[in-house]
Amino acid sequence: MKMSQLLSVSALLAALVTPFTASALDVNIAADLPSVDVMNNGQKVTIQRNQDANNTVNPDFAKTSRKCPPFCIQPGQIALGVETIGELEIIHYLKKMSDGDASIIVVDSRTPDWVEKGTIAGAVNIPWDKLNIGKSDPITVQDILEKQLGVKNQDGFYMFDNAKTVVMFCNGPWCGQSPTNIKGLLKIGYPANKIKWYRGGMQDWEILGLSTVKPAK
Repeated sequence: MKMSQLLSVSALLAALVTPFTASALDVNIAADLPSVDVMNNGQKVTIQRNQDANNTVNPDFAKTSRKCPPFCIQPGQIALGVETIGELEIIHYLKKMSDGDASIIVVDSRTPDWVEKGTIAGAVNIPWDKLNIGKSDPITVQDILEKQLGVKNQDGFYMFDNAKTVVMFCNGPWCGQSPTNIKGLLKIGYPANKIKWYRGGMQDWEILGLSTVKPAK
């Protein structure tokens, strides 16, 4: 690992850590990061790893093989300029968003049937088929762009000056839901540097035993 990468990871961990005297957890997120508190539907939720050393992965994510297409392995980089991120980075964005940074939105791109089984605390569900640019209802797409992503429509042209940093994820490296939305956003001019992709998605999140929440009824 390059020195610059080591420094950036160290800075990320420092930003996430809140003061604590001693960790009662045996399984931490990182060596100096036992857990992180975020807001989810107005309630404080603690993101941490499952503490049972004998715990196994959620059966919904236990399969090694799904028919391809449509469940094909996605590339490491989904598009030029779009950063692929991991667990520590998405937790960092969740924490910033939870602390009041309105320039960030973490999006679970999955359809409601998947989200019902569990999602990441603090994430906002925008189903991929509602934001499938060119195929979804144009009024619905425009509504999402303007009300949730901070895009302005001026005389028929999209303006991205105040567009949010969008952190997207779906089911995992074999899922094409968030990649479809990312490619669609890029086609209409959404700045690539304002799009982050958690490629591992719920598959990797579950494998690491990280907390999930059910959507509010």
